[in-house]
Amino acid sequence: MTLLSQRIQRVKVSPTMVMTAKAAELRAAGHDIISLAAGEPDFATPDPIKHAGIAAIQDGDTHYTAVGGTPALKQAIVDKFRRDNGLVYTPSEVMVSSGGKQCCYNLAQVLLDPGDEAVIPAPYWVSYPDMVLLADGEPVIIPTDYNRRYTITPEQLDAALSPRTRLLFLNSPSNPAGMAYSRSELAALGEVLQGYPQVVIGSDDMYEAMYWAEEPFSNIAMVCPQLRERTVILHGVSKAYAMTGWRIGYCAGPEVLIQAMSKVQSQSTSGACSVSQAAAVAALTGDQRCVATMRSAYRQRHDLVIEQLAAIPGVRIAPGDGTFYAFPDCQAVIQRLSGVADDVALAGYVLDHAEVALVPGSAFGVPGCLRLSFATDLATLGEALRRIVRLLNS
Repeated sequence: MTLLSQRIQRVKVSPTMVMTAKAAELRAAGHDIISLAAGEPDFATPDPIKHAGIAAIQDGDTHYTAVGGTPALKQAIVDKFRRDNGLVYTPSEVMVSSGGKQCCYNLAQVLLDPGDEAVIPAPYWVSYPDMVLLADGEPVIIPTDYNRRYTITPEQLDAALSPRTRLLFLNSPSNPAGMAYSRSELAALGEVLQGYPQVVIGSDDMYEAMYWAEEPFSNIAMVCPQLRERTVILHGVSKAYAMTGWRIGYCAGPEVLIQAMSKVQSQSTSGACSVSQAAAVAALTGDQRCVATMRSAYRQRHDLVIEQLAAIPGVRIAPGDGTFYAFPDCQAVIQRLSGVADDVALAGYVLDHAEVALVPGSAFGVPGCLRLSFATDLATLGEALRRIVRLLNS
């Protein structure tokens, strides 16, 4: 007899965290492991942001805040959306949480009842399907592949939506593929969504600051204003400002949804850390040159990764539009390697023989691929690539 609920038994531990932990364990045992598994900026949080956090501590700003965020941070978020995206929100349409993940979780909780469906394009961030399961919903996965640049078509979306669909996750630029939807692609998806008025779009813009395609960044609310009242923009300061440990996410959307999400949060974690919120205000309102500096570094690393991996026989990889991830298709490599049956085995093979930790593509819903995080310095990244190239070319 198990003591655990059926709900929790359906949920998997994050494969990214599993691989990161395994790499740390091997490193502690004396192995020269390079981990390209975790999606975490290698930069330090910029000094002005750190100083704002220190000042908050010294000023005694160390108590509970309102569940949905401090007035100062909510106003900074409102200003960010107006400045960067041309989207106008009021503070009551904005919520702050303990990381972007909590915003996604809260959204699933307020939308999904047993039997409701959430449509998720693959490759997907590993937590989307399990968050849906924790809300007793049913994930509906739309498959994509290298030939489609890992983006869905309007026809695929239309086929996946049903009267039971309540939520669609759109992540652009995406973790793990680094691909972004163009304005025309978003407009075409928006046309389909017009026919399904019960569907809320969760637009995950976490990697907006790491976008470098020629066309300016857009999300579906910017391209399709008619969908604004059923779009929730999911965002945070973790990636843009190298603030993963500060645990501040935020979102904006229709007030009825935002207030419901705040209700969920009030019964789970309550408000986010007061000190971290003060630092996030400094991040969003301060000098943004630090963001451009980090984006430039990621672009340089991206170009190196694409060049090196594309030269390996059997690897297919296309340039990304942003993020700090590469997602090579390695199916031909798997076919020619004796004893390597799938992407999970390939990741193990690379870890064992090259001592580089990567994440299998099946963790993101696309078997046959690997995810490589290039959120590390050029010297370490270069050494990791040399090991991978040497192993897979041998």
